[in-house]
Amino acid sequence: MKKKNNGFIYCSKILGTGSYLPEKKLTNVDLERIVDTNDQWIVERTGIRSRRMAAPGEYTSDLALAAAKQALSQAQISAQDLDMIILATVSPDQVMPNTACVLQKKLGARDIMAVDVSAACTGFVYAFSIADQFVRTGVYKNILVVGAEVLHQYVNYKDRETCILFGDAAGAVVLGRADENDASEVMSVHLHADGEISDLFVLPAGGSALPFSQEVLDQELQYVKMKGREIFKHAVRTMANSCEEALQHNNMTAEQISWVVPHQANLRIIEAVAKHCSIPMEKVVVEIEEMGNTSAATVPVALDKAVRDGRIQRGQNIILTAFGAGITSGSVLLTY
Repeated sequence: MKKKNNGFIYCSKILGTGSYLPEKKLTNVDLERIVDTNDQWIVERTGIRSRRMAAPGEYTSDLALAAAKQALSQAQISAQDLDMIILATVSPDQVMPNTACVLQKKLGARDIMAVDVSAACTGFVYAFSIADQFVRTGVYKNILVVGAEVLHQYVNYKDRETCILFGDAAGAVVLGRADENDASEVMSVHLHADGEISDLFVLPAGGSALPFSQEVLDQELQYVKMKGREIFKHAVRTMANSCEEALQHNNMTAEQISWVVPHQANLRIIEAVAKHCSIPMEKVVVEIEEMGNTSAATVPVALDKAVRDGRIQRGQNIILTAFGAGITSGSVLLTY
């Protein structure tokens, strides 16, 4: 516990991280054979050279399981020690039961709360913030937070605007209780949504508004659709604003941040956010080249890779930030 405002509250910290990328790669050269595009065009506009695809019979819960096991191992706890599972995804195994419950079974976790969060590419940041509140209030001690997606099932490989972007992956963290004198802690979370522009990025079919039918399949409404230029503009604005909000809230400057871990949507977006926030690209974790946009999985995957290769060290100040369909956005400022 840490004493603040003349009273004791708990602070949360990251105990462990994990990630999983499916073995199969879909390269830009592969896409050249499918749709009117080329490697140079894709790299110049997105920074992506390949993206991963789950194997047949490999589901979102399976990707989540692999990432979760790594996070639990690094945290040095077992699934039986978990008090809650939150899984961020827009590509669940099925509508119900939620995929967090499926993951709970596969992990062998005990009878605990397990819930999915749907906030598109901001899903992990949203889920992380929920877990942080449960730890802070003392309700739970150890919470597994996962971002996992099998997005290739929702991509129209005749639409070059979307098929060049998306891949499959999972990332996870175990969020736990920080000791009183622990330097590691989550300092603040900042979340937003602007439903007025929710039409910029949609998956039209599959809900109550447009159930699956032959007409849906004929019109290819089961695939993601987006307005790319508008998305780019709002992505830069919302992620930059959420980073600045985090810094102002904590009375910190950009110079005090060791790393920014942004949503890996597009390299040009990442570069524009860094420039807007006066953060050099040398302090930005970029992993998009070999995995593409994996929605709710991008932030935890990039975080885990930077932790495991030594870029991110204990005691460093880190900002996680994302934007997604909704339009959702948010940031987390923490000391790792």
